[in-house]
Amino acid sequence: MRIVFMGTPDFAVPTLEALVHAAHEVVCVYTQPPRRSGRGKKLQPTPVHQAAERLGIEVRHPASLKPQEEKDAFAALNADVGVVAAYGLILPQAVLDAPAHGCLNVHASILPRWRGAAPIQRAILAGDTGTGVTIMQMQAGLDTGPMLATIRTPIDRKTAGELTDELAEKGAQLMVGTLRELAKHIPVAQDDAEATHAPKIDKAEARLDWSQDAVQVERQVRAFSPWPGAFFEHEDDRIKVLAAEIAEGSGAPGTVLDDALTVACASGALRLTRVQRAGKPAMDSADFQRGRAIGKGAQLRS
Repeated sequence: MRIVFMGTPDFAVPTLEALVHAAHEVVCVYTQPPRRSGRGKKLQPTPVHQAAERLGIEVRHPASLKPQEEKDAFAALNADVGVVAAYGLILPQAVLDAPAHGCLNVHASILPRWRGAAPIQRAILAGDTGTGVTIMQMQAGLDTGPMLATIRTPIDRKTAGELTDELAEKGAQLMVGTLRELAKHIPVAQDDAEATHAPKIDKAEARLDWSQDAVQVERQVRAFSPWPGAFFEHEDDRIKVLAAEIAEGSGAPGTVLDDALTVACASGALRLTRVQRAGKPAMDSADFQRGRAIGKGAQLRS
């Protein structure tokens, strides 16, 4: 098929590569504009931009698709289908309608649960036992279009980073399979009554809240790994928690219960197993405690 691909982060790259390897003609890639990042604040192209250049595909990165000239340029590509994966820009109706088969989206949840920007993190925070990928026919609403295919996976104790990598690969293969038998897929309308919203992550949400039970605090750690990184503050340090496990123990919330960095929560306790001080490398808690240790009885701020 003649495809226009639209995506931005690492999550979208496996789908782009799978389309090319399946011998589809990806005529153009749309992604968000380069942004300044790193210590030098240099303009950095998105992961999808970099992948498209490696594959020799034309890249466009308009700041918006709303101007008429952008709509006309998209329509002039004469695509059979638009494939979208975490693009991050609103698609006007004229763009949705331009390809012969419309635009299909790779969404990292089993819709209608977790419509929105952060479905993986929200699923972990909510304690969902499973999630997956939905291939959806796009409409003007936020992830409201009819579903063409789904694939499921258990969440277990995976971090958001691990789950993102897994769903990116599953979504890529599901999209290739959906396109291969597109005429056979019967669109299934979503039940709006069962919809939940997955708003964008605010960095402030990553501050660990010891006044919650240990189960919920552990979910925070996994949901915000690797970004933005769950954290707490002690004295003048902000310390990220990259891994943790439920442990036995009790005390006032935020109290360090032993020399192994076991911290009391409202109910139960959490043992911090991998941590990182600002500007320092990540390390296991045992190595961390051999340096500027946080001693038993210390009170960590929520």
